[in-house]
Amino acid sequence: MNVIVITGASEGIGAEMARQWATRQRDGLALVLAARSVERLEAVAASCRSSGAQVLVQRCDVGVQVDCVALVAAAMQTFGRIDTLVCNAGMSAQALFADVTDLAWYESLMRTNHWGSVWCTHAALASIKATRGRIVAVSSLAGLVGVPGRTAYCGSKFAMTGFFEALRVELASAGVSVTIAYPGVVATQIRQRGFNARGEAAGTSGLDERGAMSVEDCARLIVDGAEARRREVVMTAKGKLGRWIKLVAPGLVDRLAFNALKQEVRPR
Repeated sequence: MNVIVITGASEGIGAEMARQWATRQRDGLALVLAARSVERLEAVAASCRSSGAQVLVQRCDVGVQVDCVALVAAAMQTFGRIDTLVCNAGMSAQALFADVTDLAWYESLMRTNHWGSVWCTHAALASIKATRGRIVAVSSLAGLVGVPGRTAYCGSKFAMTGFFEALRVELASAGVSVTIAYPGVVATQIRQRGFNARGEAAGTSGLDERGAMSVEDCARLIVDGAEARRREVVMTAKGKLGRWIKLVAPGLVDRLAFNALKQEVRPR
């Protein structure tokens, strides 16, 4: 049996990864789907079950460590193993640092995006080492290049990237692969639901959404990368080019990042 645990699986990229895995591996596939909304998880689970997968739904707020531990315990109790852990749950944020008066939501964002991944990975580590399995971390291009107006989000994603890059080396001799995915702008509601300067739901995206990648394409690239045990999945030509330009012409990358912001949210 192949057991895959996916956080943030109630919608968007996480839900689509679950559906694609269910379609690809109908026999002997077990999915453990985690998120805060059980109702939405059940809708995704029904689709996956119709494709032949076994599914366990587990409510989990990855920003709470005991929930992360409980998620792994439920997976082990139900299926007895974990082959792949996908750390996908996350929130977005858009705010100029100078406009933020209360930094409490910065801490909340870090718990969800960074610590949630750390806590889930720590809880599942022994099980994944036993199966010589896979860890998949869904970071962001904002975890490779700083984007103005996204100091909180970039900070959480840079932390996530650094953690998993170091962990990859630590686990290489145990036969465990660590794949880090770096999506760019994907056609989801994550930016609209993310924090604004006041720590409230932004309601709009601060980025230019034209040409956003589809959720289906993004999920497919991550699933392909996980199954091939790739080190990383950088999803756009701009992303691939930008990380190298950053080494030789960092000022150009800064200007490109600035230009990605909508006119009305640019710093003045």
